[in-house]
Amino acid sequence: MMESEKVDNTRRAMRWGLTCDKGQCQEKIIKNGKEIVEVCKFKPTIKQVDEHTQNTESCHYYLQKYDALVSKHSLWNYHAFFQIMKFNKKLFEDYLNRKVSIFDEAHKIEDQIMQFIGFDIFNGQIDECNLNSGKYDFSDLDSMVQLIDDIAYSYAKKIKDIKENDSFQREPDYESITRLERRYDRAAQAKIDILTGKDNFVVNDPVRDLSGNFRSISVKPIDVSSFANSFFTTEYQIFMSATIDRFSFCENMGLIQDDVAFIDTPKSPFPLDNRRIDLLNIKRLSYGSTESDELEVIKVIDRIMDEHSGERGLILTSSVPRCQKILRYLSPKNTRRIRICHSYNQDGKTQDEIISEHASDPTGVLLSSSLWEGVDLKDDLSRFQIIAKVPYPNYKEKRTKAKMDKFPLWYTSQTLTKLLQGFGRSIRSENDWAKTYVLDTAVNNVFFKAQKMIPHAYYDVLGIENQ
Repeated sequence: MMESEKVDNTRRAMRWGLTCDKGQCQEKIIKNGKEIVEVCKFKPTIKQVDEHTQNTESCHYYLQKYDALVSKHSLWNYHAFFQIMKFNKKLFEDYLNRKVSIFDEAHKIEDQIMQFIGFDIFNGQIDECNLNSGKYDFSDLDSMVQLIDDIAYSYAKKIKDIKENDSFQREPDYESITRLERRYDRAAQAKIDILTGKDNFVVNDPVRDLSGNFRSISVKPIDVSSFANSFFTTEYQIFMSATIDRFSFCENMGLIQDDVAFIDTPKSPFPLDNRRIDLLNIKRLSYGSTESDELEVIKVIDRIMDEHSGERGLILTSSVPRCQKILRYLSPKNTRRIRICHSYNQDGKTQDEIISEHASDPTGVLLSSSLWEGVDLKDDLSRFQIIAKVPYPNYKEKRTKAKMDKFPLWYTSQTLTKLLQGFGRSIRSENDWAKTYVLDTAVNNVFFKAQKMIPHAYYDVLGIENQ
């Protein structure tokens, strides 16, 4: 890549498929009238890394990746590891022969697998492929498979047309070709996955804008267990999480219970007084809740915020609209304390940026439907947390409904896991402490249905006797 073509905007560079200021790791070039693949001279081979013969100027990304593969022990994020296991297992099979693999935050494994199975179709993608969305039935799987096939065909044709164009021969645009090839590969693989077990896939309702125009649609597997085996190949696997139960996890991952040893910590190492949970049972909130029920819950939120007027806190609820409603009806003095924080925010701020602002506000309160897990509000970052609404999965989503029909306990298990994860956002060590308030009376129904799923470490704080 020429010096003048360097991209300062990291997100734009990633969108263009660039890995560094050198450009593509592999480029297809015309040499002696033939198209060949030329590998970036800074990219080492895994054999060089294994034999310690790589160049000192080798690409840092591949040095780290290959060093992890050749090492006796290595640490990966889920996406990087699953990418190898899904698409490059044969390429690296000599380095994947490990005896033990350890998977942390195991309650999220299904979501991670889902990223590699099925297909998401966006309006911009349909437009890019010059397809007419009106031709397809968004409620029919066969029609969606046809759409995916048409998308793949369109990308294949675009690649062919670009390569045959005279301008490409004179000045090849390898970045565009590589981007189109990735999109073709993703669509082609999705079609193969779906056709191997059509009964296991469901078409979710399309997402539309306020005017009713199509925005996106997804085709996802109901049961991921048939795909899970390809991601877990070591002789022993250790799955770690404070919020999974043996039966549901084995059922979901396709594991035989008799082959699984389950360790349930009998007691939390955190003192009981540091993690008290107050089930206030204000109102039952659901899709059919009355306006007065909603407002009664918000009044209690207001009161709790007054009681913790000099402390930072966290309010968790089930959806973005509920966040907006809480903000709309809080008292003015407490509204000023609120920062809405989601994975994606309208003002363009990241979750980390908003939490950083929260850390500088001595009485700030985060309000979110997405901070149920994966956020560390240690010590004074949060001394109280309010569970305004039990986080049931959206049963109106077709995939959720189909999953419930096939695995009756899954819906309750998912709700319990998210709820227990939420309880732990503000208590991060033995010396940390925070008070938790639960306002939705539906929590009692969750605990009743999930009584055999609740980990023993929560028995004391929930007042459950050992069975």
